[in-house]
Amino acid sequence: MAGFISFVSAGPGDPDLLTLKAVDRLRRADVVLFDDLASGPVLGHAGPGAELIAVGKRAGRPSAKQDHVNALLVEHGLAGRRVVRLKSGDAGIFGRLEEELEAVNAAGLGHEIIPGVTSASAAAAAAEIPLTRRMTARRVQFVTGADVTGGLPGDVNWAALADPAATTVVFMGQRTFARLAEGLLSHGLPGDTPALLATAVGHPEQALLRSTVAGLAQRLAGTAPEHPALILYGPLAD
Repeated sequence: MAGFISFVSAGPGDPDLLTLKAVDRLRRADVVLFDDLASGPVLGHAGPGAELIAVGKRAGRPSAKQDHVNALLVEHGLAGRRVVRLKSGDAGIFGRLEEELEAVNAAGLGHEIIPGVTSASAAAAAAEIPLTRRMTARRVQFVTGADVTGGLPGDVNWAALADPAATTVVFMGQRTFARLAEGLLSHGLPGDTPALLATAVGHPEQALLRSTVAGLAQRLAGTAPEHPALILYGPLAD
């Protein structure tokens, strides 16, 4: 009999931010395929007999290939196991969920998607700022700062990203933010626009750095990231 795949959102890393449904699926799983950023204390909710398989991807480090992850999902599902695909943050945000869904659907396996706390929301909460502000930030946009090559995407919508009335959250953008900021400023975004660097959100080493777009770009230029981070900029609350 075919198994069942639960795509579970692990949140930013703090196990207290898991949903009740996420905890339930982890406890009942036969196999857990987990991302690097969804490991640690979160895996403590897995049952004692669960097989734990690391399939995470990290920039600049050896990582599991997506085809291999897809194959593992299908293999364990067809073997009749209850599989949890544990994805960091919210599974639907920059997590390659669609590719894994396609593989599972093609194999005819039953599945579900369990949403979770995105790291953007967790970062804003940690900094005690709202992602929206009445009259000044009436739009929120989540963007990636890196394409498949690790460079700044070539199809950047500069008008949208330089909108001073939007709160923008940049995922995977530490390496490219200096270039991104250069484009933002050339498209009219003031250099003194508030910016926040949120590092290792939801983990014990979490750190928040308040700056400006120009100041943060200068700080990050030529540096190698030590921890995953988000960058927020726009009309952020002080």
